[in-house]
Amino acid sequence: MLINKKGMLLVLSGPSGAGKGTLYSRLLQEDGDMHFSVSYTTRAPRPGEVDGKDYYFVTEEAFREMLDKDGFLEHAEVHGHFYGTPREPVIKQLEAGNSVMLDIDPQGALQVMASMPDCVSVFILPPSFAELRRRLEGRGTEKQEDVERRLRNARGEVALKDKYQYLVVNDKVDEAFSRLKTIVEAEKLRSTRYFPVVDEE
Repeated sequence: MLINKKGMLLVLSGPSGAGKGTLYSRLLQEDGDMHFSVSYTTRAPRPGEVDGKDYYFVTEEAFREMLDKDGFLEHAEVHGHFYGTPREPVIKQLEAGNSVMLDIDPQGALQVMASMPDCVSVFILPPSFAELRRRLEGRGTEKQEDVERRLRNARGEVALKDKYQYLVVNDKVDEAFSRLKTIVEAEKLRSTRYFPVVDEE
């Protein structure tokens, strides 16, 4: 049987500390068809982050130059820093029939949903704001005022959850991942992007 397919764009959002990173890392390990889009950011790298793998860390001047050239699929200012998804590599992967995952904040996600309505949008929720605080403080990588700002922003981000097609509560990682994987596998079989040709014999 001949099977043709169109690339799927997966948009993953959720407040800082909801556990998106853990879920998307696992999805990338288990799904050989899924490619991660590395975003550009003007913030400094956190301990252990690698330029070109986690983010492209650039100056604000370099970021604005790309913006002027329409180099981003979406961009936003989050927690006092700029973030953006480079347009060209995403489009190339989709045209090649591959799936692409974006880990972006709701500002950027809403831009992508508007410009690419065929995308699959998933919002990752924490089980509670108290648990979100515990996770953020447990990182030990940010000052207390940064933690408080992220918690304030989280309430506004969670308020946008109904704009997404799917919601996944990350209370237990294994269960949350199972739900995310189910969504991805089902969406890959949607008739608008999966085209099997039935043999005559």
